[in-house]
Amino acid sequence: MSDSANSASEVAYTPADRFVEESNVAAFMAEHDIEDFEELHERTVREVDGEPASGLDWFWDEIIEYMDLDFFEAYDQIRDASDGPQFTDWYVGGELNVAHNTVDRHAAPDSETRNKIATIWEGEDGEVREITYHELHRQTNRVANALEVRGIETGDTVGLYMPMVPEIVPILYGCFKVGAVAVPIFSGFGVDATATRIEDAECTVLFTGDGFYRRGSEVALKESADEAIEEAGHVEHTIVYDRLDSTTENLPWHDRDEWWTDAVATQDDEYETKSLPSDQESMLLYSSGTTGKPKGIVHTHAGALVQPAKEIFFSFDHKPSDRFFWVSDIGWMMGPWTLIGNHAHGGTVFLYEGAPDHPDPDRFWEMIDDHGITTFGISPTAIRALQKHGDEWLEGHDLSTLRLLGSTGEPWDPDSWRWFLENVGNGEVPIMNISGGTEIFGCFLQPTPLHALKPGTLGGPALGMDVDIVDAQGDSIADDHEKGYLVCKSSAPSMTKSLWSGDERYLDEYWSRFDDMWDHGDWAQKDEDGFWFLHGRADDVLNVAGRKVGPAEVEGALIDHEAVNAAVAIGAPDDTTGTAVVTYVILNEGYEESVDLRDQLRARVGEELGKPFRPREVLFVDEFPKTQSGKIVRRIIQSVYTGEEVGDLSSIENPGAIDEIEAAR
Repeated sequence: MSDSANSASEVAYTPADRFVEESNVAAFMAEHDIEDFEELHERTVREVDGEPASGLDWFWDEIIEYMDLDFFEAYDQIRDASDGPQFTDWYVGGELNVAHNTVDRHAAPDSETRNKIATIWEGEDGEVREITYHELHRQTNRVANALEVRGIETGDTVGLYMPMVPEIVPILYGCFKVGAVAVPIFSGFGVDATATRIEDAECTVLFTGDGFYRRGSEVALKESADEAIEEAGHVEHTIVYDRLDSTTENLPWHDRDEWWTDAVATQDDEYETKSLPSDQESMLLYSSGTTGKPKGIVHTHAGALVQPAKEIFFSFDHKPSDRFFWVSDIGWMMGPWTLIGNHAHGGTVFLYEGAPDHPDPDRFWEMIDDHGITTFGISPTAIRALQKHGDEWLEGHDLSTLRLLGSTGEPWDPDSWRWFLENVGNGEVPIMNISGGTEIFGCFLQPTPLHALKPGTLGGPALGMDVDIVDAQGDSIADDHEKGYLVCKSSAPSMTKSLWSGDERYLDEYWSRFDDMWDHGDWAQKDEDGFWFLHGRADDVLNVAGRKVGPAEVEGALIDHEAVNAAVAIGAPDDTTGTAVVTYVILNEGYEESVDLRDQLRARVGEELGKPFRPREVLFVDEFPKTQSGKIVRRIIQSVYTGEEVGDLSSIENPGAIDEIEAAR
């Protein structure tokens, strides 16, 4: 085993006593006479002797009052699972609205947060805008009135194909206020991907912008919106935000188009927020659609509020002075999750428009210092890219305001995780590595401030989430420390109530492998010290001569080598073994590709995983195709290598990388 692999099995971070004692989760435990986190988690999911309700009922009821969340009408029953966990109703009989909880009550005349900053925004060009809860409330009401003027009623869908400007916040909350179903669409999507979502959701109103700035250049957005509308139909009103100082003379303009200043800014800033049933649809979030038709994932007002509020409060230890920055577009789950989770507690969210390394690789570190960011979340891929620029870009940046770091989206390699901890967190700021997904608008696994951490760990099951690791027969193997399927044995408030396309695909996607257990599709493992880890997607397994390995394991073995910054492993047809492992690697500064290095990397994988998994090829490139949020799109690399159609490229930030992948063969 390599030195890096050995270090991955050792505890790299232990929380200070004071950090633990001052945490929200410790206070909750003290109030309920619970001594340790394992006992707390057990209490949130299991029947307890002498208690009339199950742990799930107790916990999801208790935190409503504990976190001071508001229902317009009290619920009669916490959950009704009479139709099975697949179709559980939560907070039955209750009425609420996400927008009331995230905006209205914090902007009330007698509220201490009325004049507190709700959002801070920085454009790539350096422009900064700060918006108080009072002003956010007024803007949100204007959006709500604009929607009603255009005939939007409860249950109607509204598209958000917007640049990352401050107005995305009142648009999202304005939809909630009127009972519309918000449909966030990633601003990096092109025509086909955008049209697919508009057509499936049948949006009659679409918010968009003339464009945005990226790496110092103007990126047009409205032209893509227009083409998508022509392809999809349905849209009757397009409200256009002017980010690039455009005019109707230099933009294509249609009868359905209106400028934001005319359609929204002129509206009344008073609106009575609708009281809606707990299970009323609030958002339609689409999966990335890397395989097959994108899934329209349906979230309710109750679920979309309670789950992120719980996670920000307990795992990310929300404090009134926090300033929370998670690198994401509004079109990805983490965008709405960040906004709702923090604004439910009257918190401050930081938003950024541009690239992570423009004009220089220290852009994030500069913004953390300038704005006093306390919580910073980013993907492992993005950290590896910044790490490659060198430690010198961190010099001169204080970063002392940081209390917690965050990550999600993919497995870590130990070296990059340590670099993030030690160089950005000064070895003292924990990495809240979380995992769940768009389908549950939250997390199955996440640490809390109480947890010690090993490189790449996700801590363990989140509060109120009845999570386990099972074998192919559905039997628990978590305590056997074997790798198995990550499952959830019961419902949670934020689980999608179904898919927009109907129940059949919903049941097939999540509930068909095991009886009454949600199958999340990830390989998971609990080690002998109780730390949980993920090992990639179970459906991405590489089957080499009858032996199976996850791509993440091959990639991890390669990244263990000091020369490798990032790696991707794919399967390729092979006459002898059926499938052969093919890898692409990006080297660190100071290393050059060579036959000797290629042989070293092949040998390393063989030593770590076994000879059958030695890569048939090790190909060197300078970059991988990535989304704007920093995720590597492996299916494109696979398609390029095998000569298949690469499909929709609209989500790719750097399409030039595809040519490099092809040239490396």
